Amino acid sequence: MIKYLDLKAVTAMHGKEIAEAVQRVVEGGWYLLGEEVRRFEEQYAAYIGTRHCIACSNGLDALYLTLRAWKELGVLADGDEVIVPANTYIASILAITDNGLRPVLVEPRIGTMQIDDSLIEAAITPRTRAIMLVHLYGNCAYTDRIGDIASRRGLKIIEDNAQAHGCRFVGSEQATKRLTGSLGDAAAHSFYPGKNLGALGDAGAVTTDDDALAAAIRSIANYGSSRKYVFQYCGRNCRIDELQAAVLSVKLRYLDADNARRREVAAALISGITNPRITSPSLDLWRDAVWHIFPVLCADRDALQQHLAACGVHTLIHYPIPPHRQECYSKGQLILPHGGLPITEQIHREELSLPCNQVMTDAEVQQVIDAVNRF
Repeated sequence: MIKYLDLKAVTAMHGKEIAEAVQRVVEGGWYLLGEEVRRFEEQYAAYIGTRHCIACSNGLDALYLTLRAWKELGVLADGDEVIVPANTYIASILAITDNGLRPVLVEPRIGTMQIDDSLIEAAITPRTRAIMLVHLYGNCAYTDRIGDIASRRGLKIIEDNAQAHGCRFVGSEQATKRLTGSLGDAAAHSFYPGKNLGALGDAGAVTTDDDALAAAIRSIANYGSSRKYVFQYCGRNCRIDELQAAVLSVKLRYLDADNARRREVAAALISGITNPRITSPSLDLWRDAVWHIFPVLCADRDALQQHLAACGVHTLIHYPIPPHRQECYSKGQLILPHGGLPITEQIHREELSLPCNQVMTDAEVQQVIDAVNRF
């Protein structure tokens, strides 16, 4: 069986260094808010290209903390609206509603599976305060047009960069080359074990150039305290531990190489899959993707998944139920366009994720191709 992602093999790639990092923390006797966290924050900020990185407990908390900090700073208020792609993972939307804000769902483009920038202005109302970009599947959602809209309309941009570590945005003039996570006013990152940059448990971070925002996030994540036993905010405990920070520092060194291999696998899959029943991503529209997920579309998705399982290929669905169809949002908390969300529903009905990662061999890639083409 070809696993969708063999985490044991991923860890084994740098097992000796990871074991040494863990042993260093264990023997050091300091397990929270220590040198390992400080080191990783500095390294990741430098990698992304921002002044600040605030490591935290997970990606959802990173999103929540950013929006909460903007509320504390008077940038956002209860009932304000945040534009968000309709086909995102539910964490993006949970962070909005958990802060008393209103998610405004906007359709994606089918070719990129990213928010359709031609639909954003029509979704803006007098209550709109921010756009949440989600770099789904490891493809960049930011466009020059979105940056222009945010600038003209005075809107904040928050990036959900949970799936796109190391993804690069190339601007229309080709001179602009920045990593996702540095494109907006702030960005949230998840280091869940299955991510391109994954910890050995839950972990996350916020990156930003905004000094006041960074200070507020750091305080809120530490019970609301920036000085011991003095509490400026009613905060939370959203801290990362030293073990996860040490592991992430090791794996960060290999992120670009891992992404390069993912690109090789993706290119082979795209060129090799010729089954007319399967729609693969276009390299032109996904040219700078880091392929956290390799999504194909198939009208008979469930049959395809069963066929691949019988051929020894494990797959996943990202995601079987769109957020606006989830029971937790059945009471009208989400703002939907008048025409509904047909593209979002098509993606959720037809998407299947094929194995595409840095530990796959060329033979395994060919086995996936052959199995898909036999469907």
